[in-house]
Amino acid sequence: MDESIAYLKEKFGLGEVDIHSYSPLTLAYMGDAAYEIVIRTMLVDMGNRQPSKLHRLSSGLVKAGTQAAMAEAVLPMLTEAEKQVYLRGRNAKSPTMAKHATVADYRRATGFEALMGYLYLTGEHRRMIDLIYEGLAAVRGKKEDWQAGGQKREEK
Repeated sequence: MDESIAYLKEKFGLGEVDIHSYSPLTLAYMGDAAYEIVIRTMLVDMGNRQPSKLHRLSSGLVKAGTQAAMAEAVLPMLTEAEKQVYLRGRNAKSPTMAKHATVADYRRATGFEALMGYLYLTGEHRRMIDLIYEGLAAVRGKKEDWQAGGQKREEK
């Protein structure tokens, strides 16, 4: 387990839980946050911008359609255990639905988020980041293309 997760559990007196006991929607809930922090970190590091511009940039990367495309791109790279987590998330019956997504995209995105939550909670942060990188590369191209207008990193 990653040192920061272990410290968080120790500091708040949280016990160990069998990761397989979490529902896929609980994993997706956690994965949504973990994925978003990676995206926000990446965007903030690309240069100082107004929060409204950061929100607009991140919205395109965290929406269900983008996550669904990333899931399809990384699926061949997944281990058998990771694939099972993804499939459990994809097949989970969610009571909610994204406003601007097809049912298929929403379900694939939920699978992707479940996988991100699983990797985050098991301390596999490098693996999570590697899969996010590969997914973004597949759907958005290289780093410079992830920014609006393809602008290069702004000087600090």
